[in-house]
Amino acid sequence: MYKHISVLLEESINYLNIKKDGIYVDCTLGGGGHSFEILKRLESGHLYAFDQDEYAINQAHIKLDSLDKNYTIIKSNFVNLKDKLNNLGVNKVDGILYDLGVSSYQFDIPDRGFSYKYDAPLDMRMNQSQDLTAEIIVNEYSFHEIMHLLRMYAGESFAKQIARNIEKERNIKRIKTTFELVDIIKKSLPQKVLSKKGHPAKKTFQALRIAVNDELRVFEESLNQALDLLNKEGRVVVITFHSLEDRIAKHIMRDRTTINVPRNVPIMPNIKPDFELLHRKVVLPSETELQNNNRAHSAKLRAIKKL
Repeated sequence: MYKHISVLLEESINYLNIKKDGIYVDCTLGGGGHSFEILKRLESGHLYAFDQDEYAINQAHIKLDSLDKNYTIIKSNFVNLKDKLNNLGVNKVDGILYDLGVSSYQFDIPDRGFSYKYDAPLDMRMNQSQDLTAEIIVNEYSFHEIMHLLRMYAGESFAKQIARNIEKERNIKRIKTTFELVDIIKKSLPQKVLSKKGHPAKKTFQALRIAVNDELRVFEESLNQALDLLNKEGRVVVITFHSLEDRIAKHIMRDRTTINVPRNVPIMPNIKPDFELLHRKVVLPSETELQNNNRAHSAKLRAIKKL
């Protein structure tokens, strides 16, 4: 059993403002921590939870079954949020939660290939039935494509050097494991970088994971669907661990809470946006949580309500 500690748990539950008879969606079931707390607060209400990962779903069933409450797990990418809910007869909901990034299960199970700490196949798929893996990207994408991914998804300063050395090594033999890739990354970086705190492969692994799972596109599409699904007074809460994810959430929420009036057109007093932000500044983990859960360090929470 792999331990999963939910990040910003109390804050996210508070912002959802759960009603006992409400309909709620956890778009990122993962270890089931957030779903468990939502379900605890429901009586006649229902929870729908999305996940692509068979292992996470099986573990979550064990956790959630102990509550004897109404819930449905949907094995699908949350980009299919609206279609999957509509197929179940659900057209409006009272709250939706996103806890983005990789779950503890995926990081801590070596053969999933998400971590640079374990020697494993270069996989990184959240949905293990899909074809694209990190191994395919590393061995079959062009030098320019790999360099672009490292720069765009991770801000890797040495993207060119890493991509070039990947190209050289795969011409000798196919790069198949995480440690083989880690060695290439280390050879690509100057000693002053290698001597700094933090693992030298962190950015490259992050970029590959985002690319394999198309994380940014599917999140943007799903978040827009989520806002359209809300009942009046319904809420969406988003927890991110990466600046690009947070930027998507910030911009979409800003757009939905702003009235754009053309120049020279008087603002009518009865024109109001359909949504409002539930806090002025981004919500960060408390010092206590940071001490107890190392994975909370990059977490940010944003919440929005439909008027």
